[in-house]
Amino acid sequence: MRLLIAGPLGGQLIEATRIAMARGATVTHAADQEQALQHLRIKGADLIMADVVLDIAALVQALSDERIRTPLIACGVRTDARAAVAAIQAGAREYIPLPPDPELIAAVIEAVAADNRALVFKDEAMARVVRLAEQVARSDASILVTGESGTGKEAVSRLVHQKSARANKPFIAVNCAAIPDALLESELFGHEKGAFTGAVARRIGKFEEANGGTLLLDEISEMDVRLQAKLLRAIQERVIDRVGGSGPVKVDIRIIATANRNLAEEVKKGTFREDLFYRLNVVNLKIPALRDRPADILELAEFFIRKYAEMNGLPPRKLSVEAKRMLLSSTWPGNVRELENTMHRAVLLATDAEIGPDAIRAPDGESFGAKPNDAATRAAETAEAVTRSLVGRTVAEVERDLILDTLDHCLGNRTHAAKILGISIRTLRNKLNEYSDAGVSVPEPGQLRGHAA
Repeated sequence: MRLLIAGPLGGQLIEATRIAMARGATVTHAADQEQALQHLRIKGADLIMADVVLDIAALVQALSDERIRTPLIACGVRTDARAAVAAIQAGAREYIPLPPDPELIAAVIEAVAADNRALVFKDEAMARVVRLAEQVARSDASILVTGESGTGKEAVSRLVHQKSARANKPFIAVNCAAIPDALLESELFGHEKGAFTGAVARRIGKFEEANGGTLLLDEISEMDVRLQAKLLRAIQERVIDRVGGSGPVKVDIRIIATANRNLAEEVKKGTFREDLFYRLNVVNLKIPALRDRPADILELAEFFIRKYAEMNGLPPRKLSVEAKRMLLSSTWPGNVRELENTMHRAVLLATDAEIGPDAIRAPDGESFGAKPNDAATRAAETAEAVTRSLVGRTVAEVERDLILDTLDHCLGNRTHAAKILGISIRTLRNKLNEYSDAGVSVPEPGQLRGHAA
């Protein structure tokens, strides 16, 4: 984790620096606001710790003006209560009293490093995704992570980074949907001083900030098609051009992109470039919806109970039998994010020895009561159907369907399908030729079975 400490480097800040470094952080010091901004423009940081002797409000405003989204925490002597309140009101995330407490600094660093996105799972459907993620992490191949909103796409992306050879380098995430189109190019590629109104100094973009590490392009389906061409060049040639720059800048990064839309459909509609889609979709990690991984529901619920009980200074409570039934009966349209919010609320509302139905209910009073097509029922029905579908079939028939389903999943891309299946491209081609000779429909690249043009 890259920590920037801003303020006069007195004895107490020196001690804070020592503690942070002992906890694994890479620490840089800036004496004042201008030095801090200069460092952030050129190298970036994961967290800013600013002494309240600086003008925190001015620093927060300067970060906002230059669209630098690095979180900031304030620090100061214990007796400086007014400065602490003012810093929080100005936009600091937290206040750490000085002299520094080693455990408090460690907790802050750990929270930022973990980014509150723990990957907790138990269901085999999710376990398969994690195994594939760990397998491909060792390569530098681009990865497309897909799934509904709230399923944990960023958490899986961070897992890939942590398991890669780039784990000790930056992991930089950019939410393409949260940044206006007019500003996204500068956010990604950086800009030179005077490139546009408000460009008060040269600033590196996320590509350069992630150099040596991993760049996550979150919700890439929201990116304007005109910017996609520049992104494609950056990925293919590993060079970028700052806005207003005079020459290319080399970068060494691994690209992970996420999307909750069907990019293949977006390609057909003309809103997403086909060449960029194939460049990103070397490996596709499809995260199942929470309703399709029922064994994860209680595992995640108990994790969130422990997390928010500790965060709010409350004793952790167990779920009652009825509460468990209610959780398992929900279809969770908001997936893990919705479950987390539900359990956070339940921890705060629970008054009995156990967390019961009243704490689980939605704010409008609607119950999570069992539904005819609840997740547990559908999972059981699906498992039974799969078992029935295998009985009486030959190994060759099952193998054929597996190969064709995988090829269909890869939109006909044989190279990608062979990698997922764990066979050589030659073996795959021989199998597909056999199927074609037998009159079986085999998708061409870019097509789904039964949808040839």
